[in-house]
Amino acid sequence: MTPESLSPTGTDEPVGTPPPGCPAHGIGPGGLRRLYGPEAEDLGAVYEKLRAEHGAVAPALLHDDVPVWVVLGHTENLHMVRTPSQFCRDTRLWSALQDGTVKPDHPLMPHFAWQPICSHAEGEEHLRLRGAVNGAVSTIDHRGIRRHINRATQQLVNKFCEEGRAELVSQFAEHLPMVVMCEILGMPEEYNDQIVQAARDMPKGTETAIASNAYLMDVLMRLTARRRAEPEDDFTSHLINHPARLTDDEVGQHLRIILVAAYEATANLLANVLRVVLTDPRFRAQLNGGQMTVPEAVEQSLWDEPPFSTVLPYVAKQETELGGQRIRRSDALILGIAPGNVDPRVRPDLKANMQGNRSHLAFGGGPHECPGQDIGRAIADVGVDALLTRLPDVQLACEEDELRWRGTLSNRHLVELPVKFGPKPQQDVMARPAHPLASQRPISRQVGTPQPQTATPEPVARPVAPMQASEATGRPGMFQRLLRWWRGN
Repeated sequence: MTPESLSPTGTDEPVGTPPPGCPAHGIGPGGLRRLYGPEAEDLGAVYEKLRAEHGAVAPALLHDDVPVWVVLGHTENLHMVRTPSQFCRDTRLWSALQDGTVKPDHPLMPHFAWQPICSHAEGEEHLRLRGAVNGAVSTIDHRGIRRHINRATQQLVNKFCEEGRAELVSQFAEHLPMVVMCEILGMPEEYNDQIVQAARDMPKGTETAIASNAYLMDVLMRLTARRRAEPEDDFTSHLINHPARLTDDEVGQHLRIILVAAYEATANLLANVLRVVLTDPRFRAQLNGGQMTVPEAVEQSLWDEPPFSTVLPYVAKQETELGGQRIRRSDALILGIAPGNVDPRVRPDLKANMQGNRSHLAFGGGPHECPGQDIGRAIADVGVDALLTRLPDVQLACEEDELRWRGTLSNRHLVELPVKFGPKPQQDVMARPAHPLASQRPISRQVGTPQPQTATPEPVARPVAPMQASEATGRPGMFQRLLRWWRGN
């Protein structure tokens, strides 16, 4: 694919390059906008410029001015991921990799390089590899994992609860997903700051991304060797022992993509949900008023701030048309999750509540839809709920406009989320959380702004003995069992 093939009209007529000294910003060869560099720090703004100029599918340039198509439309993204006869994830078909346009040291090479994993496979091979992953996912004890998420949350909160202040990105959101994923994969002893930093660094396309990828692969290949010799009841062992008979290399590569994708997505999701709870009065009021549960808050965040902004690349298997653009065989395309989620054709009012609507693109779609999305949702649901239960008076410790973001092509995440709260005692991580009576509703937390006291408190009703209440209606006993199941107890 060449810049000339990415003309706005989809014809072979090249786009003129701005002359020297032209005030146009972020423009590269062929007059195409760059998705990297100083002028692309706000990728959301770049996507909207591309949408205005080209429509639902737009030409652009990756690092080193590698040409690519960006799919901006919600419908067009879904068509691409759901039409494997026209588009695939096998990067070996990409002309830019075949002809050397993409160099071996390209900062996005961890995303580009073909690997023996289900997300790069097609046909029977895809069914074999994806079947093994789905089979291993099906063995996960979801109730047990929810209990582990709750205990891990208590352990993390215990580290800062007595101080009355915390930074919820580095002290909470970046650690909880890794604790849980290490437990699921069967390597709890590997959880430490180094693996957290490597998993956060690898998708960024930084100068150290390749080294971080190598470190993660070393950890996971050692785990694969251990479980091949001594299987246990964990995800890795079930993946190894699946009838698909994956090789060690296939196992290690699948563990890497599962670990990094689940970790990065959930770390971003946790930070985003907490930020909105702490900064958006409408959001907080809905939570406090019981109009929105934590799971519903998570889905709203998946629309507004998807954990991954893009997935790249898809490759055209044949010449085709998408969004009014002529796509040539072997052209690469970016799954535009963030721009697709704000497509004005499906969200004309971005402030509208998307409560109950799961048609966002956060987990992709088609044959390569994220197989572990329920685990990610569970980590966010249980983690946020448990943290707000422990710190019901938590509030932002800075002005909202002082919050900083770091964006890359693959995601946009919060750098810090400083909070303050009344100091709390540490809690026994094995004990069931002491939930206030109000929390027996879907969620009722005082978050951020204290609620004013009424001038004349209403009289407190005489408590009814548990047995009497159960006999009277038959509902509280059942509801308590449902609540314990939801919290994983």
